[in-house]
Amino acid sequence: MQIVDLHCHSSASDGLLPPAEVARRAAENGVNILALTDHDDMEGLPDARAVALEAGMLFINGVEISIEWGGLQVHIVGLNFDDRDAALNAGLLSVRSGRVGRAQRMSAELEKIGIEGCFAGAMRHAENPNLISRAHFARYLVEIGVCKDVRSVFESYIVPGRPGYVEHRWATLEESIRWVVGAGGTAVIAHPGRYKLNRAEMRQLLEEFKALGGQAIEVVSGSHSPENVAVFSRFAREYGFMASCGSDFHGPGESYIDLGRLAPTPQGLTPVWEAF
Repeated sequence: MQIVDLHCHSSASDGLLPPAEVARRAAENGVNILALTDHDDMEGLPDARAVALEAGMLFINGVEISIEWGGLQVHIVGLNFDDRDAALNAGLLSVRSGRVGRAQRMSAELEKIGIEGCFAGAMRHAENPNLISRAHFARYLVEIGVCKDVRSVFESYIVPGRPGYVEHRWATLEESIRWVVGAGGTAVIAHPGRYKLNRAEMRQLLEEFKALGGQAIEVVSGSHSPENVAVFSRFAREYGFMASCGSDFHGPGESYIDLGRLAPTPQGLTPVWEAF
């Protein structure tokens, strides 16, 4: 039986564990096929790949690209691409370049409601300062007792409509797909059940994604309910998408689910890893 996890994060972006430790934990949990998908960065791939190959796993190059669609932040996972591709590397650099400025604006907004020191506090949690993210702010706010856990911080402070959220210009859907497919990879919509879209809006996203060259969606995700899995299984069949799966693991005690602990991908779908 294959155990596949094609969406997880390391300390190269906003995960808690170094890339090598992520791969080692995946191997210990019985994962056979692993992709490390750090946000907008590929720095962790070599270390994770070395451990994965030593453990006998099939390692897939991965990245999770932050995009804006319909006024929402959406994530596109790229899988099985050439990580030396010049256009992909330049595109990811362009996405990363605005993160520090966004973090400073978030800190200023949180200071307005009496929460001080957020930029410096978040930076302490960011191993890669160029990839400072909302997760690093969340860990700082938990550290100082503002909220009990990371998920509560997101819900109360750093999602749209909350006091610590600021707008930011990410990549477009078209750009992200062009970068991934141009590098020989497969473009995947990450955890679609998390986006606040009604059925008509979701169909619009899926139709645009397919028209632009998108090939797969995450049917099974650490944040998906059984109802989400059923809905996106139907969408995968309807639009002819391959099915991906991933825990979206960020670290022990902080994630929806551990590496390799996902429910099976429903039968009747074409697993994306068969294309590798």
